[in-house]
Amino acid sequence: MGIISWIILGLLAGAIAKIILPGRDPGGFIGTILIGVAGAFIGGWISSRFLDRPIANEFFDAATWVSAIGGSLVLLIAYRLLFGHSRNAC
Repeated sequence: MGIISWIILGLLAGAIAKIILPGRDPGGFIGTILIGVAGAFIGGWISSRFLDRPIANEFFDAATWVSAIGGSLVLLIAYRLLFGHSRNAC
């Protein structure tokens, strides 16, 4: 898959992660989708590097989608833990 495919996959993975973990995010919907793009890249890298699961050349590979959504969820949770309450402090 090319870089454009990973960006599209990340956009969709970010939206799915937002549906799975509803609530207010510090970055809003756009920030969540950008986290999804980063999560797709990180999830794909972890999947290929540490789990010996090569990145498929197909856009509709289930393992690629699971790794992208999983990476998005992990980054979204980390983002909420780090920056979730920063608005309430003032």
